Amino acid sequence: MATQISAAETLDETRIPSTMRAVVYRGINDIRIETVPVPKIGPGELLVKIATCGICGTDLKKIHMGSHSAPRIFGHEMAGTVAAIGKGVTRFAIGDRVMSFHHVPCGECYYCRKQTPAQCPLYKKTGATAGFEPSGGGFAEYIRVMDFVVQNRGVVRIPDGVPFEQAAFVEPVNTVLKGVKLLNLQPDDTVLVIGQGPIGLMHASLAKRTGARVLTSDLFPERHAIAARFGLSNPIHAGTENVVDRVFAETNGRGADAVILAVGGNALIRTAMDAARPGGKVMLFAQTQHGDATIDPAAVCVDEKTLLGSYSSSFPILDEVTSLVFDGYRNGFDLTQLISHRFPLEQAVEAIEIASHPQPDSMKIMVEPVIGAGAK
Repeated sequence: MATQISAAETLDETRIPSTMRAVVYRGINDIRIETVPVPKIGPGELLVKIATCGICGTDLKKIHMGSHSAPRIFGHEMAGTVAAIGKGVTRFAIGDRVMSFHHVPCGECYYCRKQTPAQCPLYKKTGATAGFEPSGGGFAEYIRVMDFVVQNRGVVRIPDGVPFEQAAFVEPVNTVLKGVKLLNLQPDDTVLVIGQGPIGLMHASLAKRTGARVLTSDLFPERHAIAARFGLSNPIHAGTENVVDRVFAETNGRGADAVILAVGGNALIRTAMDAARPGGKVMLFAQTQHGDATIDPAAVCVDEKTLLGSYSSSFPILDEVTSLVFDGYRNGFDLTQLISHRFPLEQAVEAIEIASHPQPDSMKIMVEPVIGAGAK
């Protein structure tokens, strides 16, 4: 029995160690591979052995901007195997293959009733950790999934035949589908998606599923080639073309009915607004850092353009998301095609460096304690 796990049930053959390797954030731009204790779990909780964890843009912002105190262990696009279960857990068993969210809404508060679950007080509480202040913890060998996450549908069993890497996309696909639904797209709409990194490409792919015509903009032709695998056939090469002019040319001079800005920073907000038609919508998806931005207020008032935002996931659409991701693995929505790099945990600093400076050949970058485990 693994004595470091309190109030838990485990199996002798699980052989849970007392320590593990993890990527520890020690300050701005200071991340280190360290040995830390395997987290203890309590009643109602799970210990999950991580198979794979994607590097998300929000992880990078936290590392580079210093928005969170140190030390912490980040990583939240994660999937793995249940290694131990706390007393009272009945829905999961040791050996179950699962993905885990790190935030869950209560479903009952004012914000949940108003369909803004990311503003729910419970949602703002992080419920997965590999140690220190709870921060996801996926950049480690094991995570502790807290009871309120387990109880509120925050852990999803992975069907047989679906690899961990595909399942790790459940959380980001949820956030993307939430944003696409907010736009209420119609089949005769034209949508511009600015940015064709993994998040932008998922936005474009899901927007296309509504029947809308989708234009995609990116600096890298290599990313347009990947987008083409998902049926996205209207690329705008932002390095050589004027994006706004091209959008107007494609829409009889009107502009796009909706524009999704899937690139961080504020420099392209004005481009997004300019590319939208009068009465069109512009959705900010990657602007997660507070600051100032310049917009034309008359574009909102006189041109009646709507500027809106979408942040994090929505649990009312979880069943739709899991069906999309799990069934999609063999039905044209194989998200593992977005993975360009896989790094072992010991090389996670290098992985984060590459993710922080996107190149033409870099898309989704995964950290896997054991390389190849994510494909099983």
